[in-house]
Amino acid sequence: MDFKKLTEVQKKLSEGSLSCSTLVEEHLKRIEDNEHLNAFLEVFAHDARSRATVIDQKIRRGSAGKLAGMILGIKDNICFKGHNVSASSKILEGFTSLYSSTVVERLLAEDAIIIGRLNCDEFAMGSSNEFSALGPVKNPRDNSKVSGGSSGGSAAAVAAGLCHVALGSDTGGSIRQPASFCGVVGFKPTYGRVSRHGLIAFASSFDQIGPFTNSVEDAARVYEVMAGPDEYDSTVSSRDIEASDFSSGEEPLKRIAFIKDALVNKSLDPEIRERTQAIIEKLKAEGHTVEGVSFPWLDVMVPVYYILTTAEASSNLARYDGIHYGHRSTEASDLESTYKKSRTEGFGKEVKRRILLGTFVLSSGYYDAYYGKAQKTRRLVQDETNKILKDYDFILSPTSPHTAFEMGKEQLDPTVMYLEDIFTVQANISGNPAVSLPLGEHSNGLPFGIQLMGRSWEEKNLLEFSARLMNNN
Repeated sequence: MDFKKLTEVQKKLSEGSLSCSTLVEEHLKRIEDNEHLNAFLEVFAHDARSRATVIDQKIRRGSAGKLAGMILGIKDNICFKGHNVSASSKILEGFTSLYSSTVVERLLAEDAIIIGRLNCDEFAMGSSNEFSALGPVKNPRDNSKVSGGSSGGSAAAVAAGLCHVALGSDTGGSIRQPASFCGVVGFKPTYGRVSRHGLIAFASSFDQIGPFTNSVEDAARVYEVMAGPDEYDSTVSSRDIEASDFSSGEEPLKRIAFIKDALVNKSLDPEIRERTQAIIEKLKAEGHTVEGVSFPWLDVMVPVYYILTTAEASSNLARYDGIHYGHRSTEASDLESTYKKSRTEGFGKEVKRRILLGTFVLSSGYYDAYYGKAQKTRRLVQDETNKILKDYDFILSPTSPHTAFEMGKEQLDPTVMYLEDIFTVQANISGNPAVSLPLGEHSNGLPFGIQLMGRSWEEKNLLEFSARLMNNN
């Protein structure tokens, strides 16, 4: 029962040759058989079976929702009422959510079946899923390789067929990079398109929830259910959401840019460069305009991203102190030791590193030199990105400079790991929608993705063109 699209599942359900209960049992068995991947932290078997029974009855009555038959996993930083959520951190070990995130409520309302919570880098900080307090996630294509991060559990679960769709969060590429490493579709909507209510915050002005899927069509369907205004999140736009149309009509010709400096970057794997150039030539042959453009801020984007996100993380994670939230040390003897020991015991190395960096850049005497300057540069990146997208419909690039690397290989130098975001971080700084498409297969046997970034609020155009690109390649 390997379905690439939800429409295939729903066709079988409507015919009566398949039931949601059968689907759930099949996926529970797959999760058990692939336990070694460490993708799932907890499986909601009882919940999933109960919902499947109810949805099967709805299907028979003809009252099922848009997502009936969809088996869904959620990243362990997305709240689901009555279920544990920990952001893969010891500091939230055993915490049960008191409410559901807006995205979970909307997906459940359309009869998706949530089958469990998925491993991630602690508090979504990382690019390999090796910074989880509950162990790393293995890449389904090669268990000696990382799955990518921070949403590595979500990418691995979809790639291994453990669920049809998984939710992740993308702060600097945390959906698109693991999607590239695992060979699935990963979509980050425009910042402010999907509610962050119920998403455990890393960097509030960057974080955005999005789906991992096997097809662009399913990514669009899940996105369109999740998106839209929310009274619990004032940063969500009230703009109309256009439904994507994937009917096989005549494809309008597009103007596509690629950043010249990115394609000649020394860190880019030669086979990924070659595949990207082959796609560019194919698009040109189909009549599209594809041109190289200059982007003067390429080298400063990663530093800007890490200054701003660590500053926001320092503020957001201050609440986990053993008093307001989270683990409280049994060794604490007074107020000061409660703070120090609880946070020392509860947070992992990477989270501590980013809190310290963020506290430093916000400190007196350094605020203007680092945080203030980074905010000004962020605006320059936004302006330059929008300038390019006035003349072009999309910006095309590799998703990651290479395929999945060996576990443990790059942890020794955190600055090397930070460069994982070199191609993905632009969409988070500027707020634009972007998608990673599994269009490459390396000679080492591992997949890699090609990224498309579109204009803000124009997800429909981006997804429709992405689907055609997938189908034609």
